[in-house]
Amino acid sequence: MLWFYESFFPVVWVIFVVYWQIKAIKTKTTQRLEPAASRILRVVIFLIAIALLVTTRIPLPWLYLPLWPVGLWPFWLGAAVTVAGLLFAVWARVYLGRNWSRSVTIKQDHELITTGPYALVRHPIYTGLLTGLLGTAIALSQVRGIIVLILFFLAFWFKLRMEEQWMRSQFGETYTNYARQTAGLVPFLF
Repeated sequence: MLWFYESFFPVVWVIFVVYWQIKAIKTKTTQRLEPAASRILRVVIFLIAIALLVTTRIPLPWLYLPLWPVGLWPFWLGAAVTVAGLLFAVWARVYLGRNWSRSVTIKQDHELITTGPYALVRHPIYTGLLTGLLGTAIALSQVRGIIVLILFFLAFWFKLRMEEQWMRSQFGETYTNYARQTAGLVPFLF
């Protein structure tokens, strides 16, 4: 049974990443792409965060300090939050369809999607991924889980600010009205 607890989160995240890569194959042609420097910086941040999650050999003992007792409750609460967050991101990805890109882009014949999860938040993929990471941090029960969550939040925050500017320039007042009516990351709040 220990193998289940040790492999649950890696398996869930690997399944999610494989799905994400398969869905990335059929997207629209990119018309405008963010600078390489911002993409590279985001990849570096993500790699650092992933390294923090997958290894216990970093010689900084405070990374592994427990935030709360490890047990079944943190594991199952974290599992539920992770799966819910990733399913929310998948729902958003389905709604975005061929307009999706891993980088900040404007696609050829780009459409502004405001239905489904995009009626709840303007950046539901980030909301879902951050929720998934929150669940993973809850189950991990260590300082490094919260650091990973913060690193991903910062990377997404800078990315979404650029996306907001580009969407305003592409869709004008339509996007401005949408942004006024729809939260950025947390439904009905933020």
